[in-house]
Parts: sequence; structure tokens; C-alpha cells
Amino acid sequence: MKIGAGKVLVTGADGFIGSHLVEHLVALGADVRAFVFYNSFNSWGWLDTADEHTKKSIEVVAGDVRDPYGVKNAVKGCDVVLHLAALIAIPFSYHSPDSYVDTNIKGTLNVLQAARELGVARVVHTSTSEVYGTARFVPITEDHPLQGQSPYAASKTGADQLALSFQLSFGTPVAIIRPFNTYGPRQSARAVLPTIITQIAAGASQVKLGALTPTRDFNYVHDTCRGFVAVAESDQAVGRVVNIGSNFEVAIGDAARTIAELMGKDVELVSDEQRLRPHGSEVERLWADNTRARELCGFTPAYAGLDGFRRGLRATIDWFSEPANLARYKAGTYNL
Repeated sequence: MKIGAGKVLVTGADGFIGSHLVEHLVALGADVRAFVFYNSFNSWGWLDTADEHTKKSIEVVAGDVRDPYGVKNAVKGCDVVLHLAALIAIPFSYHSPDSYVDTNIKGTLNVLQAARELGVARVVHTSTSEVYGTARFVPITEDHPLQGQSPYAASKTGADQLALSFQLSFGTPVAIIRPFNTYGPRQSARAVLPTIITQIAAGASQVKLGALTPTRDFNYVHDTCRGFVAVAESDQAVGRVVNIGSNFEVAIGDAARTIAELMGKDVELVSDEQRLRPHGSEVERLWADNTRARELCGFTPAYAGLDGFRRGLRATIDWFSEPANLARYKAGTYNL
């Protein structure tokens, strides 16, 4: 099925990836309903910064994914649901794990129930590479064992299993997209790359980080958005998990040094105690095998390898270096 053939609901549309995905869908000519988290400021999150064409092209619905009635109303009349709404910060999941169960598991249940009852043609549920935990083999295929090394990862594993159960039990046409570490403009500073960029852009000569040795498979946000469309349009992806990754790993310390080089700065990297995960919770290695995405969905990353990573970083650095954008961030403060 083609993404532009019907109405598309994006939950979590106000967030980092969700806002980019909405813009991407509008550019493709899709009819988009954006589900944003209700707040008394009438803020649409990052969608407030979208261009006027995008804002005029979408229908915005405010609500809470934890509310089954509001979710069902948002899903009504939609043919495709791209479900991104979630709590994603790993350190905050140590602090408030119950909220992750409510949002990530029960919120996903609400979306699945609504999709089942309303006969939605396709649901794409968003997973995370964190569910794999530290790699037991690389590159990581979708058959890799799941390891809940944080409450966040455990909640996403639960949500993933619910999604698959609805496909197996009720025939709900659910596909699971499992992006590896997405980065790009507008990302929260609770993620490592914006943490590095904002500290350097704010003039710091010493960059504070957590562990420097873990590796990640970083994916520029435009590739992640393309992955959502590819999975949504693939009939073969229904009932399957699909990794979206670059098939390239880089250590956090090396990523920081690459950023400093691109920004023309000489900085010292410091491992800050408060930024370290508990020892057993740190995911030491992530490296995606994206074979299934290519074979089932025709997806290949445009920002793969070291060259692609540097191009994505350049675009990300340019955005964060704009004074108005940098001013949105508290560069010297540790962000849970």
C-alpha cells in the first residue's frame, strides 16, 4: 500500500523524530493527522517550528496516548497509524519506571485496540535498538535475543510483544520498525550527540559525557523517516520486526572527536560520574544488520558509513550552531 493513498496518523508528532516524519509525509503529499501531547500552552512541540505550508497541510489533534478514548478518536478515519508516542529517556526510566509502563506499554495497547476495532489498514509500531541490549553478535539481526537492560528497554520490549500479539491473535496488520540511534536537528540534549554539539557550540573546552567506549549505530533522521515509509508500504513487513540502521558502528568517544573536528574545536573529553549508567544497564555495543529492511522494504540508508555519518553530523551541527536554536538548550546542565 502507498502511504499517500489514505489518511495517516502520526502519534508523538510533536517530538524529534515525529516532527521530522510529519514534514517528510507532507512533502510526499500524504494526508496527515498529527497527534500531539495535550498541554495548557497549546504547544505542538517541534511542529511549532515547521514551515507554514506544513502547518497548514496537517490536522493537529491534542491528547494523551494513555487515554484510550482520546486515542480512539484520533485513530478514527485513518488508514495508517505510525505510532511513535513514547517516553524515551533511559536515565529518567531509572527515576520513574511506572510512567514508562503507562505510556509505552498501555499507550501502545490503546493504539492497537483502536486500530483493531476501527479496521486500520496498517500500523507501524516504533521499537528501539535498546531492546537488544549489549550485542551478543554483530551485526545485530532481528533474531538477536532481547535484553531489558533498563526499565525503558523493558517497557519497549513489552510494547513490541503486544504489537506482535495483536497481529497473531487478531490479524491486526502491524509491522514493527526498530530504528537504531537516530540523530539530527531538534533532538533532545538527553541524547549523546546533541549533548556534545551543544557543549562545544556554547564554548566549552571540556565536554562532559558518560561512558566513552560503547559503540552505536547512528542514523540520520532523514533516513529514519524514509524507513517509516518503507516499512508502512511493505506488505511483507506485516507481522515482522525490521531494523533501520546504517550497518556502521562508532564509539561514543570517536563520535565526539569527529564532532569536535567538524566544529574546528580542540576539546577535552571527560567521563562525568552522574552521566554514567549503572554498570549492568550500559549497552556496550550496537551495530545493525539492515538486510531485512533492504529485502522486504527496499530500504537502504543514504547516510551510511563514515562519510554518511559525517554528512549527517555536518547538517546537525549547522542547525544547533544557529544562535536561536542553541538558545533552546541548557548546554551546561545534565539533561535526564
